[in-house]
Amino acid sequence: MTEKPEHLPEYLAQLADENAARFITDGLLSGKDNVPAIALHQAAEPLPESPRTRLRAIRDLIDDAMYTYQDDRPTQVDAWLAPRLHAILRLTRAEAADPALWNYLALGVAPDFVVWRHLSESKKTVNARYFKGPYHKQAFARLWWSAELFRNGPDYEPVVIACGNQDMLNTVLRLDVIDHRPTAQALVRLLKRDVVRTGRDANALGKAVNTAGATLMYDVIAPDTERDAGAVQRWIDEGEAGLSVHHRPLPVGPAEEPAPEESVERLTDHFAELFADAPVRGKEEREETSEEG
Repeated sequence: MTEKPEHLPEYLAQLADENAARFITDGLLSGKDNVPAIALHQAAEPLPESPRTRLRAIRDLIDDAMYTYQDDRPTQVDAWLAPRLHAILRLTRAEAADPALWNYLALGVAPDFVVWRHLSESKKTVNARYFKGPYHKQAFARLWWSAELFRNGPDYEPVVIACGNQDMLNTVLRLDVIDHRPTAQALVRLLKRDVVRTGRDANALGKAVNTAGATLMYDVIAPDTERDAGAVQRWIDEGEAGLSVHHRPLPVGPAEEPAPEESVERLTDHFAELFADAPVRGKEEREETSEEG
C-alpha cells in the first residue's frame, strides 16, 4: 500500500496541475507505488513561511484521523476530519480556490491517506480526481469546502452532520445554491431531523432544491446577514500567530453571526415540501414499512 512520504519539509507548498499530473501514475492509483518525494518537492513552489503554513500540524491531523478510523469504513473519517482540517488550515476562500495547494497536500503530504480513503474495493484503484480534481471531488478540497459551506458561523456541528452523508459531499456540495447559508443550514436540518436519511434521499433533495432555485430566489425569501470579513480575517490571523488546534474536541470556526434562524426555518419547511414530492427510489417501500410498524 502507498506509504507516507519519507521526506516532508517544514512548510506547505503548491504544485501546479501540469506538475501534479506527472506523479499520478497507475502504480499510485492502484496503491502499489509511492510518490517520489524528493522529485515532487523539487517541482513544487514553496509558500511563504509562517506558522499558518507549517506542514507538521496538517500531517499530524491526518495521521490521527487514519489511526482513529483504521477499523471503520474509510468514509466515516470525513465527518471527523472536515471541521478539524478547516480549523487547522486557515485559508481565505481565494486561497482555497487554488488547486495547487490541494494537489500538493494530496501528492506531497498525504498520498497514503488518499489511497486509504478513496481506493475502490470493486475497481481496486483510486479515481485520479481525488489527487487532482475539482473542489467538490479532490480528497482534501472537498473536506475543507464542506466545512466552509456547511459551518454555521463558528459552529462546526452542521459540518459533522452533512459529512455523515456521502451524497451531501458528492452531489449537494457542487450546487451553486449551497453558497447561500440558510439553504445549507436548512439541508442539514432535514438530515438532523431524520427527514432525509439515505444517500438517495440527499441526492434527490439536492436536485429538487437546485431545480427550484432556478425560479425561486432563496436569498430573497430567506435573506442572510451580511458576511463578516473581519471575523474571518481575525480567525486567520490567529493561525498566523501559531494558535494550536486540539484534535479531540470539535473546534470553533470564525466568530461570524450564524445564519438567521427565521430564514433557516422558512427554507427547512419549504425543502421538506419539495422532498415530499421528489422521486426517491425506495422511499415508498420505507414509508409503507414505517406505517406497518
